[in-house]
Amino acid sequence: KLVVNGQPRDVADRLTVAGLIRELGLEKAACAAEVNRDLVPKRQREERELREGDAVELMTLVGGG
Repeated sequence: KLVVNGQPRDVADRLTVAGLIRELGLEKAACAAEVNRDLVPKRQREERELREGDAVELMTLVGGG
C-alpha cells in the first residue's frame, strides 16, 4: 500500500511514478510528483519505483483567474 495525496491506495508491485501518473489519468496534465517529500524530476519518473509505505504527492497545475 501507498499513500497517494493522503489516501491509502493498493498498487501493483514494481509500479513506477510514471505508471502511477498514467493509472490516475494525469499523464496529459502538468504535474509535479514527490515521493516521501523528495521531488521526482520528470526525467526520473519511469525509473523511480514505488515501495510499500511510500507517501506520494501529485500536484497538478490549474489555470484560472
